[in-house]
Amino acid sequence: MIGRIVEIAEDGRYLSVVRGFLVVSHEGNEIGRVPLDDVAAVIGNAHGLSYSNNLLVELAHRNAPLVLCSQNHSPVAVLWPLEGNYEQSARMDAQLASTRPMSKRLWAAIVKHKLAMQAAVLAAIDKPRAPVAALIRKVRSGDPENIEAQAARRYWPLLLGEDFRRDRDSGGLNGMLNYGYTVLRAATARAVVAAGLHPGIGLHHRNALNPMRLVDDLMEPFRPVIDITVFDLYTRGATEVTPDTKRVLVHALYRDMHTPEGRTPLTACLHRLAVSLAQVFLGSRTTLDLPEARMAPAGGEPNPDALGIPSDVDDRNVRPSGRGGQ
Repeated sequence: MIGRIVEIAEDGRYLSVVRGFLVVSHEGNEIGRVPLDDVAAVIGNAHGLSYSNNLLVELAHRNAPLVLCSQNHSPVAVLWPLEGNYEQSARMDAQLASTRPMSKRLWAAIVKHKLAMQAAVLAAIDKPRAPVAALIRKVRSGDPENIEAQAARRYWPLLLGEDFRRDRDSGGLNGMLNYGYTVLRAATARAVVAAGLHPGIGLHHRNALNPMRLVDDLMEPFRPVIDITVFDLYTRGATEVTPDTKRVLVHALYRDMHTPEGRTPLTACLHRLAVSLAQVFLGSRTTLDLPEARMAPAGGEPNPDALGIPSDVDDRNVRPSGRGGQ
């Protein structure tokens, strides 16, 4: 279940479907196409975009979400299919029947893993991991003391400097984080829907205006992968969202994570996590399937250009990813 994240980042594009391909056009001229079966998600990150209804239907059939973004690269809406797979009804019934204590226990496990991943990021860039790692044992069911936020106050200054403030409405490094999280959110949404779960029924996130609460829950342990990617870009002089930084951030989704079965791409880990949550709801397992909290040093991953990434539509208008979307 590893596909391509297709971002539309230039204004005035028209997206349609032609003989099994997602086709992008401008002023009546085709400028790129991607096989629909290869698409994991589409991100609309520009103004004046238009879509054919047939394309939206075909994306839904393939469990590929369409993510609409605001000017700060944050998602404002996601189109997701009504049907996920043949087990969807049973899994959604079990999801709805899950108890609050179970949700709180699962959320605590997610927070602990997120903090462990943040500590691994700090260790990978030769920063002290103890300020964050020491908080892991303090996380209780449901995280009532909001240890997650306490860790964030220690984590961000260590990662990006004392003057950095995480602000979703800002540009610069915050804009790069927003963009990376948008791509991660799209990939998580695909995993949740493919697992037959309802993305709006969360474990912890409860904002009534958020239709993707479960998605926002499950992406938390993987945010540090985006963080270390932004740190690496920053150390190389990048401070803004550009076509080049977007490409690097998209490829963070294909970073190898360490699992008991060996190295596994992040996108595959998202699917394993979503399926394991469905199994917990159904009573066939008790714990979530999460990768090990290990992180390669910044810059230690292979160059995306050396990963065999298809480039047939990788131009300034349509940016697909490679194989495989606080």
